[in-house]
Amino acid sequence: MTKVRCILAGVVCVFASNVWADDLLTVFRKAVDADPTLRSAQLKADIGSAQKGQALGRMMPQVMGTANWSTNNQNVQYRTGDVQSNYRGTRYQVSLNQTLVDFAKYWDWRRAAKVEDQYEFESIDAQNTLILEVVKRYFSVLLAEDQLSYKHTEKQLTEKQLQQTQKQFGKQLLKITEVYAVEARLAQLVADEIQAEAELVTAQQTLRELTGETITTLNKLRPDIAYKPLEGDLQQWLEMAQSNNPLLVSKNLAIEAAKNSVAAQKSKYLPVVDLQLNFFDTDTGFQSTRTAPIQTQVAAINVNVPIFEGGTTTHQLFEAQHRLEISKSENEATLRSLLKETGDSFLTTNASSRHIKAAVKAVESAVKSRESMEKGLKYGVVTIGDLLKVQQSEFLALRDLSKAKYAYIINRVRFLRALGSVNEQNVLEVNDWLEASN
Repeated sequence: MTKVRCILAGVVCVFASNVWADDLLTVFRKAVDADPTLRSAQLKADIGSAQKGQALGRMMPQVMGTANWSTNNQNVQYRTGDVQSNYRGTRYQVSLNQTLVDFAKYWDWRRAAKVEDQYEFESIDAQNTLILEVVKRYFSVLLAEDQLSYKHTEKQLTEKQLQQTQKQFGKQLLKITEVYAVEARLAQLVADEIQAEAELVTAQQTLRELTGETITTLNKLRPDIAYKPLEGDLQQWLEMAQSNNPLLVSKNLAIEAAKNSVAAQKSKYLPVVDLQLNFFDTDTGFQSTRTAPIQTQVAAINVNVPIFEGGTTTHQLFEAQHRLEISKSENEATLRSLLKETGDSFLTTNASSRHIKAAVKAVESAVKSRESMEKGLKYGVVTIGDLLKVQQSEFLALRDLSKAKYAYIINRVRFLRALGSVNEQNVLEVNDWLEASN
């Protein structure tokens, strides 16, 4: 095992040079600043607030003022002759309209308020999704680095074994078939290493998609982490997810908004009552004819009764009702997906916890088996092919352990996101599981 550790240490130095590494929190904050999806969700929430203000404004007093200054040339034809006159005219008007009864505006304001809340929760869900994506992509890079490191280490060991085997064959201590076996394994490891390098580049590019910059050096996972299983009853967690998950809350709010939209369309069949106050000051009359200065104050109650608009109102109501049904269907789909995600992440996290314990024992057993084979090879009781198989099993166990650790972390954050309780504090918690930067 000492030989393996020495080579692994060398490989780590190759693939993680002594430069300042980015930790999870740093990458997350870069993603928050750079991710366009999160930015769009936040802007959408601002749009919802603006739409609510518009709907409220339509119920507030509407005040308008107009002014007119004119130069007029008037020609009046009489039997006795034409009379021409030139004069200046002025016309001023200030009007105030206040809705007294308009249920359509009221329900539209209620709809806009629900939409504002809906967009707010969608923005929260977008941030929760970003946290999960950062964790997934960060540890996907670490996993790819681990896989490449193990492949490289196994290849180096196999290269040394090939040299030793060739020397022993030259001394006629081994058969040519054993040399062929080592060469075949080495060729496979070279191909695997090339594939692992490509997977690492792909993982790094996937992380770059979130941050907008290439991050090649990341802090590694500490070896002393306790991968504890999640506690509690799954049914209770499912109920909590249904209450707190921001995406599901946003879908419920979408249903409420759609119901208010239906109510608004139905209200268009009802009379509309508004108060009107007008003030006129003018010295020009109809068609700008010259008159004595006139001031007029008007206070009126207007009642508008919709009778027939060609079926437009009816079809708008049908559209609103269909949109309500769409919202209900989307809510049901989201609920089913959420229940599946919550249960799956809960069970998978706990399975990963148990998997890690089993994988640690598997590594320990593989190390003992490989050490025994190395001794057996010296005494000639085993072949180089036997050693290659147990060595391959050892590195397979190491790679399996690495996958289980990262799977535990990712599924744990998946579970917290499904509950709607993931936040930057959870990022800090996972960040503490990483080694400090150089």
